[in-house]
Amino acid sequence: MSRQRLIVDVDTGIDDSLALLYLLASPEAEIAGIASTAGNVPVEQVAANNLNWLELCGAPDVEVALGARVPLACPLRTTEDTHGPQGIGYAVLPASGRSLSERDATTLWVDLVRDAPGELTGLVTGPLTNLALAIREEPELPRLLRRLVVMGGAFNHPGNTTPTSEWNVSVDPEAAKEVFDAFAGLPEGRRPILCGLDVTETIEMTPDHVRRLAEAAGSTPAEIISPDDGPQVRSTASNAVIRHLSDAIRFYMDFHRTHDQGFLAHMHDPFAAAVALNPAIARTRPATVDVELHGRLTRGTTVADWVGHWNREPNVDIAVSTDPAAFFDDLVDRVGRFAKSVG
Repeated sequence: MSRQRLIVDVDTGIDDSLALLYLLASPEAEIAGIASTAGNVPVEQVAANNLNWLELCGAPDVEVALGARVPLACPLRTTEDTHGPQGIGYAVLPASGRSLSERDATTLWVDLVRDAPGELTGLVTGPLTNLALAIREEPELPRLLRRLVVMGGAFNHPGNTTPTSEWNVSVDPEAAKEVFDAFAGLPEGRRPILCGLDVTETIEMTPDHVRRLAEAAGSTPAEIISPDDGPQVRSTASNAVIRHLSDAIRFYMDFHRTHDQGFLAHMHDPFAAAVALNPAIARTRPATVDVELHGRLTRGTTVADWVGHWNREPNVDIAVSTDPAAFFDDLVDRVGRFAKSVG
């Protein structure tokens, strides 16, 4: 099995956490470096979450770099109501003792792609601030990457931050526009894949998925989470990875329930991680995507030209459909077996 090397840029986050675990559980994935960016929580907390998950999972000494503290041109907004005060829901991860990289996230991006042109896949599951700054420093970065996969945008779908905008793009619209513009002109097979809300909101994790994850990990007792569990309830799973993951996910499900979406969790970022390893799991359509920066009601909206109104070549491939059940079967198998191996 050929290994894929990835640069992972995250604002960890509950679903980012599961995306990291999915990659750690995937034998074909090698994480070359993790860039932390402010988004779901401030960047220092994001970096701490990354280090703490790596330690809990007994991962190799993966480089974790501190990235942008604020967006390019607007104040930072965080979303602790969605992800919890530390970004990981009800979970409290033990401090890792691991150290941050001496280089920042922008330098990490640039150095890695220069050292291995054409070999690295970029995966961004947070705001695109770090990548935009890296492209400013190395304009050839889009051509030095093997491929880019982004969780971001909403196309023929309502937004989850404003009526028309998705969170990651909404936090830093200027960065998203700079990145999408920079990838113009790449041929088919090299264009970024955008995993927007149209598809990621079909990736609905339920309590049964958590139960199956725990079962696959050999964790006891049966992991049953319920909307009747109060905020003080904590998992008693024997497996430490499952215990902390369950506490994180239940917070996310509570959030979705209070927003009339059911006791479930949209796992946007793990799906993007899976696409980074195997693009064939998503059906995609080419489009030219731009970002609205000035609209009083529509700032942060991703606009897709599917048919060439702008007379500009496609700069992305947008994921338009997938098989959610097959995705979760794969995730449960990979992460469950991985958690079992960690103990």
